[in-house]
Amino acid sequence: MGLGKGKPRRRLEREFFERDPVTCARELIGVEFRWGDCAGVVVETEAYAEIGDEACHTFFRPSAREFVEAHPAGTAYVHLNYGMYWLTNVLVKDPETGNRGFVLLRALEPSAGIERMRARRARDRLKDLCSGPGKLSMALGITGQDHGLSLVDPGRGARRGASISRGFHVDPSRSPARVETDRRVGISRSRDLAWRFLAAGNPHVSVGPGKVR
Repeated sequence: MGLGKGKPRRRLEREFFERDPVTCARELIGVEFRWGDCAGVVVETEAYAEIGDEACHTFFRPSAREFVEAHPAGTAYVHLNYGMYWLTNVLVKDPETGNRGFVLLRALEPSAGIERMRARRARDRLKDLCSGPGKLSMALGITGQDHGLSLVDPGRGARRGASISRGFHVDPSRSPARVETDRRVGISRSRDLAWRFLAAGNPHVSVGPGKVR
């Protein structure tokens, strides 16, 4: 999935994330996510919904419910997984239907800042850099200090005292990705929901389709 050239890229605004989690998760596939001087094309996401999804943090974490109430759509929700890895999500909120939740960024195909990513990950192979949500956050340098930052308004919030470029961009020159659907990874609740989305045939995904146990 190479980077296209020619037409200018379009930044995703808040309106994109003012929809339901499943729609946003699917339509983020093929979009470039930029964080500082590093970037990658989104090739895998998972949707988590506030209602009817026991795997969503809002089901069992009061702090997640408070976060949803306090922040607008397009805000970064960064949490620690198993006390080891930071996972990067974006808050989504549909004001018309009330559907709210998160989209977890599970994997990227690196497109910029690759040497910086290699240094942070201590890995050389391109597909080892962002092929999983913990790897992704480590490669881009995202931590709990970035929890609550806006991904749609680069001027809102600062990271460790200095603002950085961050957010999602669409490249009109890129051919639309073919999207596959599968079960989510590493959860024990609401396992029947096929809310994981993957760029078909892409080697940078964390777990291939049909391989979730």
